[in-house]
Amino acid sequence: MQKEVLCITHKYPPFVGGMETQSYELIRGLSAFYSVHILAYKGDENKVWWFFRLPRRVRNMLRNYPNIQLIHLNDGSMGVASLWLQRFTNIPVIVTYHGLDITYPLTFFQKQLVPRLGKYSGAVCVSEFTRQECLRRGFDTTTTFTVNNGVDHHLADIPFDPTIVDKLQNDYGIDVCNKRVIVSTGRPVKRKGFSWFLKNVIPHLDNDILFLMMGPLKKEQTVFERFLKMLPGKIAYKLHLLLGFSTDRLEVIEQLKKQKNAYHLGKVSGEDLMQLLSLADLFVMPNLSIPGDVEGFGLVALEASMRGTYVLASAIDGITDAVVDGKNGSLLPAGDASAWINKIHELLSDEDALQTLSEQGKEFTRQHFSWKIMTEGYVEIFNRFIDK
Repeated sequence: MQKEVLCITHKYPPFVGGMETQSYELIRGLSAFYSVHILAYKGDENKVWWFFRLPRRVRNMLRNYPNIQLIHLNDGSMGVASLWLQRFTNIPVIVTYHGLDITYPLTFFQKQLVPRLGKYSGAVCVSEFTRQECLRRGFDTTTTFTVNNGVDHHLADIPFDPTIVDKLQNDYGIDVCNKRVIVSTGRPVKRKGFSWFLKNVIPHLDNDILFLMMGPLKKEQTVFERFLKMLPGKIAYKLHLLLGFSTDRLEVIEQLKKQKNAYHLGKVSGEDLMQLLSLADLFVMPNLSIPGDVEGFGLVALEASMRGTYVLASAIDGITDAVVDGKNGSLLPAGDASAWINKIHELLSDEDALQTLSEQGKEFTRQHFSWKIMTEGYVEIFNRFIDK
């Protein structure tokens, strides 16, 4: 008889993002090994109401499918919302941790909730960095594991469309002909280091090097953001982290006004993102060390690598699990402008050598990171608890 598991997630399509992709691909992969039951937030009701109804739905699921042998929760916030499971059932409950969901710098969270998270049956961390953060907080070394995220290998099969050059010219007024291109993507939050890169690196690069940024960038403050500015700094910052607000937005906008070779394209379509990654000579993740706010892995680096683009990234947090120095990218000291400037010039000075590095990086990523490899890691861990 096939083993049965229940996956509970509030990060799932049709919503788009790294955690949504990871959750979807994991559940899809697990379906080849188990009979998988799913409770997922898909946006068809208010999210607060979805969480409120969750205990009843879980109870009904366990009543209707009494052979469920393991429950998986997609992240630490799902773990907090489901702490009642520790009293309700003896079925093993495994939680995946991504980074900020274990390091969030709120005293109540760290002192009162994290110790309770450590009482779940087991933890799967997306990077060794995240695992070490869990262990520092008292998690059991024998039931806390690392399974890296994967990446979609089909990204490499999407052909390059040279009309992206015309689109940049026509839609954004950006001429990339005879230019060397660096790209980045993501929300403008402090840990991403975008404003630092604009201020300290871009002005010192050769004039034929362009920096193209992609991701959401609201020009106007929301009413709630204006309200947060009225609160004490520490409280406002923690709320920014909790709610995912763009803590670096204003500084990024200010720096973009000052730099002649830097452009922000806003949020682009998935199709255009793939073309822009292929167009680029380099993909950068200039992250900074920000207390309490961490990069748990670095999935976008793997996506860039699969598009044949060499990656430069800060050697901090969980990024070092995704970018392996000298294999699918180069790791640089966070906040060291000279190191970044010199490495960019070095790599862009030899087109043939960079092309070789990019192809080697693509093959390394293909061999070491996939949703299949990730799923098999989870299956091995799940079976330990189910069989026991």
